[in-house]
Formats: sequence, structure tokens, C-alpha cells
Amino acid sequence: MKRKRRKQYPVWLSVIATLAAILVYLFTETTLLDPLLNRLLPQQNVAPQSADTTAVDVSPAAAPCLIPDMEFPRLLEDRPGQLIRHLAYTVHYNPKWRVPNWVAYCLTAEETQGGEERASHFYPDPMVEGDPVVTKDYSNSGYDRGHMAPAADFKWSEEAMRESFYMTNMCPQNHNLNAGDWKELEELVRQLAVQYGRIYVACGPVVAARPKTIGTERKIAVPQAFFKALLRQRNDGSWTAVGFLFANKAGNKPLSAYATTIDELQTTTGIDFFPALPDEAEQQAEVSCTLSDWNL
Repeated sequence: MKRKRRKQYPVWLSVIATLAAILVYLFTETTLLDPLLNRLLPQQNVAPQSADTTAVDVSPAAAPCLIPDMEFPRLLEDRPGQLIRHLAYTVHYNPKWRVPNWVAYCLTAEETQGGEERASHFYPDPMVEGDPVVTKDYSNSGYDRGHMAPAADFKWSEEAMRESFYMTNMCPQNHNLNAGDWKELEELVRQLAVQYGRIYVACGPVVAARPKTIGTERKIAVPQAFFKALLRQRNDGSWTAVGFLFANKAGNKPLSAYATTIDELQTTTGIDFFPALPDEAEQQAEVSCTLSDWNL
């Protein structure tokens, strides 16, 4: 007795059946399709839901930054520069001066915590195009390898700590300033981050047209001064900012003596600070210097 042959289906029909099964699975596992659907379908203004019904801090200081690279300044004059993004900070490195045009980062209250030990060595920045500065370029110069973004802000990460010791984050700095008033301002910034939740920082050197240099193999510009610009959002949603300007020399003064408006700091440095802010908010933050906003 002959066996009945199974009915043979065309290959294309099998392929369609397989694809249909896959699509059914994907639509039941919606998380797999979320990235695609988010791109293809119009988004509605629906507030995200959470299973946690406990109170959530929605103050401006606690909210994530909605403007990318809020802390980035903008050069108002033509200077050479390479933009280098590291884990915790970004540097605009000047290959002519061999110091940064600026260094910028955002410091949160959470990031002021951490047990990572201070790195013990300085390193050439592996992302520099061309011939990077090395630590021996500062040897016997009489100047410190002065951090722009301070190592103590990055105890939350081994990688961030190491990157804070890249030579692109350094400038020749008077030792008394580095260990004194400049350090005092760094400590204040951490206190402010804890108090207000988040502080945006832009800092760097002020370099003369024909600067003094150190180093033999690589000539490194010695800054005349250093600047630091700080920005934070108040609880009412408005913004407040303050600038600081330090001569690169020994001295000891209250931090309020170095404070200035962002508008004045821009004139001195040739840098536009916090241009990502909406114009009206930027103008309000730049023209006033409310020292009480900064515990000064």
C-alpha cells in the first residue's frame, strides 16, 4: 500500500509564514520595536509614567540638562583648536599654544561623591592630533602643571580621574595660585554643586599675543591669567552666572575680589560663554553678578 505524499507548499509561502511569525513575536515584545517605532511614528506629548508613586524632585537643579553642551563656550576670535571630548569634560586644545583655549564640564551633586584616589602621573592626551605635550615639558620651568578641570571633581570614576591628568587639561600655573585661591574656587564649585544639584563650568587661560613660553622640545605658552565662568539654574527656572579672573601670580584675596560679570569676562577673554542658553536668559545671566547666588 502506497503512503500518501505530504502536500508540498511553495517556498515563497513558507518564507511568508516565517516572517509573519517573527512579526507577531516582535509586536508582542514591544521593547524590541520601540527604537524603530519612535522614529517612524509621530510622538504625542504624554508624560512618562513610573511604577514608583513616591515623590520625585522635579526642581530645575534636579532635572537633566535639556540643552546639549550647555557649558560649551564659543570663541569670538580666530584661534586654532581641536575639540576633544573626554568622559567627564571637553577641551578645546590650542596646538599653537599647547594649552587649552577652554575646558568645560557639568558637575552634579552626585559626581562630587566617590572614593577614587587621585592619579599619581600626568599623561599625554592620546586624542591630540600631532605632537602631544608630555609631563617633562614642564620640568624645571618654575610652574605647576595646573589643572583646569580639577581632579577632585572626578573621584566618581577611575577613567574620569585618569583623563583629568591629560596634559591637554594643564596650563603653566603659578604654584601659589594653584595651591591657593584657584584651589579655593574649585572647592567652592563642589560645594555649590551639592547645594544646587548642578553647576556648569567653563575655564581656561588668558594668553598674550606673544606669550612667554616654557619647554625645550615643545614651546608651551605661559598664561597671563585664568578665567572660570559658572552657570546654574534657580528654582524659579531663571539662570544666574558669574565669572572669575585670576592673574597668574602669587596672591591671596577673598574670591569675591576675583568675581566679575560674564559680560566683562567675555570682553577680556574673547570668548562667548553659555551661548546655548536662549538669548533672553543668556543676556539676563551675563549682565548681572549676584554674589549671593554663589555664596560670596
